[in-house]
Amino acid sequence: MSSEHLRFTGDPALPASEFAVSATDLTKRFGTFTAVDAISFTVRKGEIFGFLGANGAGKTTAIRMFCGLLPPTSGTANVAGYNIRTQSRYIKQTIGYMSQKFSLYEDLTVAQNIEFYGGIYGLTREHIARKTEQLLEELQLQDRRNKLTASLPLGWKQRLALSVSLLHDPSIIFLDEPTGGVDPISRRNFWRIIYEIAGSGKTVFVTTHYMDEAEYCNRLSIMYRGRIIEIGHPGELKERYGLDSMQDIFIHLVGGDIRPENTP
Repeated sequence: MSSEHLRFTGDPALPASEFAVSATDLTKRFGTFTAVDAISFTVRKGEIFGFLGANGAGKTTAIRMFCGLLPPTSGTANVAGYNIRTQSRYIKQTIGYMSQKFSLYEDLTVAQNIEFYGGIYGLTREHIARKTEQLLEELQLQDRRNKLTASLPLGWKQRLALSVSLLHDPSIIFLDEPTGGVDPISRRNFWRIIYEIAGSGKTVFVTTHYMDEAEYCNRLSIMYRGRIIEIGHPGELKERYGLDSMQDIFIHLVGGDIRPENTP
């Protein structure tokens, strides 16, 4: 891999107010292991931005730093205008976050999960009650409102987890491999919802190891061994490398070292 692929920055022509997320030399080490290695980039407001890479590339570590859940070792980043080092509590109030495990309590009912997260986000009882009925209707879960969340099919758990992350109307949504383990139809339906969210003006930051999902992003970065080795629109990257798919581009950049997962 050539050295020109090892460092990319955001578009300096855009004013800072256009950035929902920005990072400069952001690094996270665990002892002698560097999980995230001096990454620099920006994400525009209202953009669907993808973090693409194989398992272990550093995507989840990076997203946890952006969400204020993990302090960086060095470098800096801003999310929704807040510094991740000094203003993480404000970030947590501003963003929505859906983790790999969907962040649901399976021993609570569907309605109780919505009510619980509404309380965490500081919503009033009236607001929580209104949102609960709204989400149950939108998700077509009215008849399962009193069923334990553990009884839901995986695709429905996924949609419920996304819905509770949106309860407080955040401006930025972080989705950490949200489609892992679900069937292809549920994955496609989920991406329709992501487009609706972005269409409402929210910024969507999503990590994935599925090459076909990279095609759905407005822009994406490719992570490899903790570094961003390429960044751009999927169409631009295909044209740049003269290749037909994101999987071909990924393999071209990393060689035969790691093969990402693809659509089952």
